[in-house]
Amino acid sequence: MKSLRITLGLVALATAAAVHGEGKAPPVALKGNDPVSYFTGPRPVKGASRLAYDFDDTRYLFASPKNKELFSADPDRYAPQFSGLCTTGLSMGMKTQADPNVYLVKDGKLYVFSSPEAREEALKDPAVIERARQNFEK
Repeated sequence: MKSLRITLGLVALATAAAVHGEGKAPPVALKGNDPVSYFTGPRPVKGASRLAYDFDDTRYLFASPKNKELFSADPDRYAPQFSGLCTTGLSMGMKTQADPNVYLVKDGKLYVFSSPEAREEALKDPAVIERARQNFEK
């Protein structure tokens, strides 16, 4: 009887893991760029898989333990806005993948874009960010 309970317990754990997607790594944000590096350097740098931190169903990689520590203390400060979708595309109601090398840090927030032209549109029209925020919240 004891072995049956153990077996059933293991089956329940395996089922829960399958339902919740446990055992499967979340997608890597910013194509592996360190999110803190957008705020501290002249350009983003690649993170290392050994310095990973999962936040909001996404895995972030870091170039240094210090950057990982900064992020883990306040992930909302460093994570890209709109789950890393193109800000300009989102402002037009489209969920568009962003290129993490085309970005803007504005008012302490990281915004990523699908192209340099999309970034320029946001620079020309500050309402792009607010429209993206409204669409993202829907």
